[in-house]
Amino acid sequence: MVRLARTIFGMLFGWIVAGVLSIFGRFHHDPMQGKTQRRTFVRNAALGASTSVLALTGATFVALMWPNKTGAFGSKITVPKADVPAVDGAPFRHVQGKFYLVNSKDGLMALYTKCPHLGCAVPWVGPADSPSAFQCPCHGSMYDYVGVRTGGPAPRPMDYMGVSVDPDGNVVVDTGDIQRRTGFEASQAVKYS
Repeated sequence: MVRLARTIFGMLFGWIVAGVLSIFGRFHHDPMQGKTQRRTFVRNAALGASTSVLALTGATFVALMWPNKTGAFGSKITVPKADVPAVDGAPFRHVQGKFYLVNSKDGLMALYTKCPHLGCAVPWVGPADSPSAFQCPCHGSMYDYVGVRTGGPAPRPMDYMGVSVDPDGNVVVDTGDIQRRTGFEASQAVKYS
């Protein structure tokens, strides 16, 4: 349906641009001469066609490169109270939101699943007391329960997202608020009771 709409828009836009350019082309001939010469007509037609093609190509390129918002990532996501992990328990993974919700003794954090090294998805592989609770399968970067790098080529800890708790105890994660960090501070976690 979208392709059909783009095709119809392109055809209409092309016809409109060609019509406007042909009007401008009429001003190129010598008013002293009664009719347009063949050379002038061919030149104006070629210029109009080239301009139309370039304009449509540019519009198509912009439409192609414009990001389509799909899924939940980039918006605020509510995690029900029942899905909040216990303190130092296995994290809750939200696949569409691209985050892990961890509950440490300092509070809740939403860790971005993307590895800061080269962007691989980092899975949860071990218990919270393990020295490497998260491990990147691509290049072996390891992270502890709160996302601090414990080994591997990653340049920094896992990024985290903004977290808030509503009055009912549900957790709201803002997946559009991804924050980089150099280490772990207790202020990065949100208290949860």
